[in-house]
Amino acid sequence: MIEIFQYEFMRNALIAAILVSIACGIVGSYVVIKRIVFISGGISHTAFGGIGLGYLLGLNPILTTIPFTIFAALGIGIISKRLRVSEDAAIGILWAVGMALGVIFISLSPGYAPDLFGYLFGSILTVPPFDLIVMLFLDAVIVIVFLLFYREFLAISFDEEFSRVVGIPVGSLYLLLLCLVALSVVVLIRVVGVILVIALLTIPAAISRQFVYNIKKLILLSIFIGMFLTIAGLWLSYILNLASGATIVLVLGTAFLLSSLFKR
Repeated sequence: MIEIFQYEFMRNALIAAILVSIACGIVGSYVVIKRIVFISGGISHTAFGGIGLGYLLGLNPILTTIPFTIFAALGIGIISKRLRVSEDAAIGILWAVGMALGVIFISLSPGYAPDLFGYLFGSILTVPPFDLIVMLFLDAVIVIVFLLFYREFLAISFDEEFSRVVGIPVGSLYLLLLCLVALSVVVLIRVVGVILVIALLTIPAAISRQFVYNIKKLILLSIFIGMFLTIAGLWLSYILNLASGATIVLVLGTAFLLSSLFKR
């Protein structure tokens, strides 16, 4: 297995696997605890609009996806909390609008849209160095915010009502958490794509939650499991010549099934 990392694209893929595991371990743990998996799916699909905007403007789609996903996260939070629209309705609206904008932007962009399939279903083997730098920066932002607001996120994840009573700004922290989900989506897009982001964001934390009950241990175990399974899926996709994003997700799903059977 070590021999395959003599190639630069495999080394880049390995670094990408480590970076996405950090984002998934931190943010995914809160996503699973707070049961906002469907929101994560809505944000990830809305990100397709940012990808289309990047093609239209001739920019790196990752750069245009960052503000687009943050806007989607804030939109879901504000619409559901302040406009008295149900959360699933807000998710469905922005999900559909984001995907539609992506299709329109891509149809308006001149020429053929290269690597579009990779953004939809992931292509960890083609992650360029610039995208690794962006992913590293986003990981740093996620870690810093997590360290600054660890206690507050912990409180609103388990008891929003009590948190509100003791004076914690629940609404603002909820929007901040959704923004972290948005940044995680951007980190994950190059690895598993828009369609499969939700799997990598939730499965490592779902596996870990079966065995640990402390939030710090949950995050650390999720990072380790995500890292191990992502690299395993990367190796299998290379050996078997399969689509990398789909292979990684299948490895994650198999691991969740086996862990559930073992726990039972």
